[in-house]
Amino acid sequence: MALAKAIIRNLTDGGEVTCQFRPTTYTYSKDGGWQAGTPAIGKSFTPPTYKGGGPMSFTLGDLIFDTYERPPGARDVRVLTNPLWKWMQVTKKKKENGTNKSEPPDIEFRWGKQWSFKAVISKIEQTFTLFDPDGTPVRCTVKISFLKAIDDSVYPGTNPTSGGYSGYGVHTVLEGETIDLIAFQEYGSSNAWRYLATQNNLDDPTRLQPGQQLVLYPLEG
Repeated sequence: MALAKAIIRNLTDGGEVTCQFRPTTYTYSKDGGWQAGTPAIGKSFTPPTYKGGGPMSFTLGDLIFDTYERPPGARDVRVLTNPLWKWMQVTKKKKENGTNKSEPPDIEFRWGKQWSFKAVISKIEQTFTLFDPDGTPVRCTVKISFLKAIDDSVYPGTNPTSGGYSGYGVHTVLEGETIDLIAFQEYGSSNAWRYLATQNNLDDPTRLQPGQQLVLYPLEG
């Protein structure tokens, strides 16, 4: 299968890393939030305890970075991958709502025009596979794991198909349309109105104006 470009974007400061992505495998997982009950003397079974569901995780392998064809002095592949490591560190540009303490930035992984995943980076593994004679790494593969940054319930199982705006769809608000109706029309679920409002930075989603344009950021299927 041919390689296709993928983009990992820092949603906090706008930084962007472009890589090559071989779409052979990617893995979703989610902790259901159940914990084994505390064993008790005289009992053969203790029911599990629900502690609350964890966020969905998403792991990608075979992200390929290659600087072999670059001229001498600009061949260190770590120049391309260093931003990913930096994005696991806290930044003053993002604060936790409750404590106002700094956090690592939100990240969006995008492949093509209709496939994205908004998350934070939880783990990176980098393997260097080709070197210059002086030991400079010029090719590597990266395995990266994300934790979803938005509640799963706001994600319907379809992708938007309307219009185009920098690779995204656009919906132009008509007279009488409401945010939940638009969410149903474009995403197949009225519950997606929160996601639509958040992504478009709507202060009051109940007050849409005719002619107003809403960007339809893609959702994974």
